[in-house]
Amino acid sequence: MGRVRLLGRMLRIVMVVGLGLAMAATVRLLEWSRISDSGERRLRWSQAFMIRLSDALPFTVTVHGQASREPMLWVSNHVSWADIPLLGMLAPLAFLSKADVRSWPVAGWLAVQAGTLFIRRGAGDSQLTRRQMTLQLQKGAPVLIFPEGTTTDGRHLRTFHGRLLASAQDAGVALQPIAIRYVRDGRIDGVAPFIGDDDLLSHLMRLLGQNRAQVHIYLLAPIATTGKERAALAHECQCAVHAALFGEAPAEVARQAA
Repeated sequence: MGRVRLLGRMLRIVMVVGLGLAMAATVRLLEWSRISDSGERRLRWSQAFMIRLSDALPFTVTVHGQASREPMLWVSNHVSWADIPLLGMLAPLAFLSKADVRSWPVAGWLAVQAGTLFIRRGAGDSQLTRRQMTLQLQKGAPVLIFPEGTTTDGRHLRTFHGRLLASAQDAGVALQPIAIRYVRDGRIDGVAPFIGDDDLLSHLMRLLGQNRAQVHIYLLAPIATTGKERAALAHECQCAVHAALFGEAPAEVARQAA
């Protein structure tokens, strides 16, 4: 029975990816023929694909709170590649991703066609990326970043870096802190995290072979950016996300308060 379930889930994923490839190819064709060059349409189609991909993954998703209609810089903790479709289904979002995602088979090409912005860590790209993010926000398109810079096992947070939060200040928009938590059998899920030297296909196969897990997405109170330092904004976001995930302030904050 488990093998039949796995094959059924694999088939559904393949069908969804095929649909995504067809949608992305259509977007490319429209732009190449100069019939259309709508970034807004690209993001809407990307959201439609993310909704279908999320439905095909073995997760039961509960969203706490409601996404604002105003463009904001979305700031989330990062556990898995699955964060992207699960958050991308909530709104027409532009994503910021590390540059090596571009080289992933199929997924990388889809990311490019979806309007993903890429950054090379430590390569001096931050100012260019900041300008690109600011332009997206000024166009009214929310942008999602993972300020930890990498994934975790979901049991803790890494430091939120504030360098790219300046794009929200440049565009005059607020931050939308988001917390995402994967739960399996009442505990933090050990299957969903995509960490270390894992590869996408192997991780996907393990995920599809498991029972459904629960995902909780918390859309937290927006944070105004006017007149604040980037480090202070990053710290405020990290505290909000930490409280949503673990019900308390980070240890270093508690020590400072004491």
